[in-house]
Amino acid sequence: MTALIRLAALSFVFSLGGSAASAANEPAGSPLLELRPNAQPPAIARSLLLGLTRAGSRVVAVGEQGLIELSDDDGKTFRAAKSVPVQVTLTAVHFADASHGWAVGHLGVILATTDGGETWTLQRQDVGKDQPLLSVFFLDGKRGIAVGLWSLLLTTEDGGGTWSPVKVPPPAGASRADRNLFHAFGDAQGQLYVTSESGQVLRSTDGGHQWSYLATGYNGSLWAGTALPNGALVVGGLRGSLFRSDDHGATWRALPLEEKRSITSLVGDGTGGVYGAGIDGLFLRSADGIAFSSSRLPGRPTLTAVLVTTGGGALLISSTGPVAPPAQTK
Repeated sequence: MTALIRLAALSFVFSLGGSAASAANEPAGSPLLELRPNAQPPAIARSLLLGLTRAGSRVVAVGEQGLIELSDDDGKTFRAAKSVPVQVTLTAVHFADASHGWAVGHLGVILATTDGGETWTLQRQDVGKDQPLLSVFFLDGKRGIAVGLWSLLLTTEDGGGTWSPVKVPPPAGASRADRNLFHAFGDAQGQLYVTSESGQVLRSTDGGHQWSYLATGYNGSLWAGTALPNGALVVGGLRGSLFRSDDHGATWRALPLEEKRSITSLVGDGTGGVYGAGIDGLFLRSADGIAFSSSRLPGRPTLTAVLVTTGGGALLISSTGPVAPPAQTK
């Protein structure tokens, strides 16, 4: 796997190459690497950041070398978590409430916290192969899913005490499920969605045990998605591809964008609006989840995630740390 594959998978940006290279030099059957506590996290200002979420009023960001950073002033300043048991790249993070959260990453790692991100414990790992997990989402404090490379999909009913693999059905015309699963999210009705390759979105109505494919009519990869308060879905991906569904994914319509840059992250603002981010500094804003304005930030950073601030603006992270959003984001 190369850095290009990582970029294509969003959470792989610039960081998978090292793991793949080390794996190629290992004898058959030996672990890829030893998991070690992250005693000296890298400086956030220069680090590859991949995941961003909110734990109550706190902001939590994750990234390379087991980096987990916390902010209690809406992203103005960050500090390192007190205890992280791994140094592998973490790709995504999600909290069910202000205290209980999960982070996922390389080597199938799943971490959990019960104190708002201050300390983390290891729930799962697979050091025999590097099949990264790319996204994690919880419906509540018990029921959650984690998804990743080559249709890897795991579910839990006990807050991550046990994780069980789910056999994803093959897409239409295929003999097996081998699509990469990029981003997991849910709606207010408890339905789960996962963006994937070939313009496919997977949906589950039973907490993640059974899945069906929703075709958007697009053939490329969809890296991001969000559900709005009215049940509408917005997904995006390669070359500025952006789609909306108002019937739980049964039908989709394309949304035009002036900037044709790949979309890496979408987030609803809680009122029907949407923020988005992408490569080459792509920044998106929509007040209604339909009509989007698009611009590019100075320096054209690779933006990896966007989060809504308490004031209704946007907080952005990138392949080189936090990034200031445009002045007019509300």
